[in-house]
Amino acid sequence: MIAHTKAIILRVIDYQESSKILTVLTEEHGKIALIAKGTKKPKNKLAGILEIGAVLDVVYYYKQSRGVQTLTEASVHYSTESFRKDFERAAILYSTLELLSQLLHEHEVNEPIFTFALNFIQWLGDAEETYPSVFTYVQIRLAEITGIGLVSALTRIPEMAYLNISSGNISEQPEEELSYKLTEAQTRFIILAMSGKSKKIFSVGLENGELKQLVHHIDVYFKYHIEGYQERRSDAIFEQML
Repeated sequence: MIAHTKAIILRVIDYQESSKILTVLTEEHGKIALIAKGTKKPKNKLAGILEIGAVLDVVYYYKQSRGVQTLTEASVHYSTESFRKDFERAAILYSTLELLSQLLHEHEVNEPIFTFALNFIQWLGDAEETYPSVFTYVQIRLAEITGIGLVSALTRIPEMAYLNISSGNISEQPEEELSYKLTEAQTRFIILAMSGKSKKIFSVGLENGELKQLVHHIDVYFKYHIEGYQERRSDAIFEQML
């Protein structure tokens, strides 16, 4: 069948002399692989638009039993130009795309994740200012969307709290052996991220060390709840920003 849908490019690799293999998150068929034949040639009409993070309107031949689908047409829905000019935006984008890729199986259609990813990429690209803690917000929101969201019964922000890995509960006392002590700023950030989408979350005074530690804690949470979850290669870029 011929499919016409929006697609977010998660990964691009060269294939043979003139082609590329794209891993994309599509609105219609979830995460799939596309072969873009001849697109390494300078004169190919798609040569300049197949970049990581780009949102495209694509046409491809789709057969679920096939591992790689054939891309036939593509046009830009949202460009990556703003990311090419800004290291911090690019670092957050790459880490987010790698996280998204790990949370979805091949051909798994997840409309909430696709909608979040589409809106987030456009927001990140257009935002007047970026913050390193945006990625931690993405981690917390994607945990919620995939059904393993953090939970809290706290009625106030204590000076110290704990992230309990197996339950996902934020509590004033450790509830299990595998739990991480959180600073007041880390706790405040998590609670705000869970409760809404206000930009005031980025005014929480997370030091770089606290932010790096919180990213790690939530990654451990993902590893506990998602089989096969791996460390991100893009973290090296993200850490340079910090």
